[in-house]
Amino acid sequence: MSAGRYFAATYAEARDKFRAAAAGAGAALTRYDNPAPGPDGLALSTDVALLGPADAERVMLVLSSTHGGEGFCGSGIQGGWLAEGRGRQLPDGVAAVLVYAINPSGFAWIRRANEDNVDINRNFIDHDAGHPHNSLYADIKHALIPDGPFENLAKADAALTAFKAKHGEMAVLTACSGQYQDPDGIFFGGRQPVWSNRTLSAIVRDHLPAAKMVAHIDLHTGLGPYGVGEAISYHKPGAREHDKALAWYAENVTTPYVAGASAPVNKGKTGFGVSDALPAAEVVCVTLEYGTYPQEDVIQAIREEHWLWRHGDEASAEGQAIRAKFRKMFYPDEDRWKEMVWARGDQVLRGAAQGLGAA
Repeated sequence: MSAGRYFAATYAEARDKFRAAAAGAGAALTRYDNPAPGPDGLALSTDVALLGPADAERVMLVLSSTHGGEGFCGSGIQGGWLAEGRGRQLPDGVAAVLVYAINPSGFAWIRRANEDNVDINRNFIDHDAGHPHNSLYADIKHALIPDGPFENLAKADAALTAFKAKHGEMAVLTACSGQYQDPDGIFFGGRQPVWSNRTLSAIVRDHLPAAKMVAHIDLHTGLGPYGVGEAISYHKPGAREHDKALAWYAENVTTPYVAGASAPVNKGKTGFGVSDALPAAEVVCVTLEYGTYPQEDVIQAIREEHWLWRHGDEASAEGQAIRAKFRKMFYPDEDRWKEMVWARGDQVLRGAAQGLGAA
């Protein structure tokens, strides 16, 4: 049967599939209600499925929808893993904690950011220690999201092209890797821990109370070759955690500390929050990043979506076209892509479980 059956067209459908698959797998389910409203007043939540011992010392922690609209992919992997009975194949003493839609508002509204316009994958920093300044973002923020009508985006393209020619392709991604100075801007990391940040901390307290080793897998889309799942290690080469990632995930493991990764070094990622919450545990963190379409098209869709949020009319034909394009850039609703996504996701989750079992 096709892997497409694991994926869904909306946040609500994906949540129903996740809950049904979790119940069918015999998982313990917990719901964390988000206070923000969804479309048409839809109630929003982050749902957590636990398989294996509640006091496990070795735990696989899998997140979907850190960047809201990317949840179509992540929830498909999580739901498929449950539906395929993988939870019944966990090694002795290993638990799996699957976190559906850690950013439910972004998923439901098909945005990257959360209900506060915060990129939650930039929010897991010590806010009391001050916020880093992203000078590259400051150089191009008005070109990324100009004021005024939609046509101004095209007029600003020349500035982005000149920036890329001067600083290189990766400089654009670095400029977009998080900023803390512009609350209405794109890639804003927030000034304090947001709901998703606090909720992930609660999930760690509630579901990983005895953890000594954690395989943290955060599911993302939008970078890299079409359908390819790149396991981007948080850790530097030579670190014990990086060596484990290389051993567990078999192929296509990269790190932003060495040239060749699809993403630069980012501050504030979810895995840093988990590591901070579990100071006595060894936390092996990867972002499992799936490619969709060319980088320049993805960035353009992010720009257009953010312009829509700031200046546009969601209900207009223009607004609906922008939203549909954004959805497609992060979720190619195509059978071949879904098959590739599921196969690599299953490989990575199985690798994590087996690696933990052998540790």
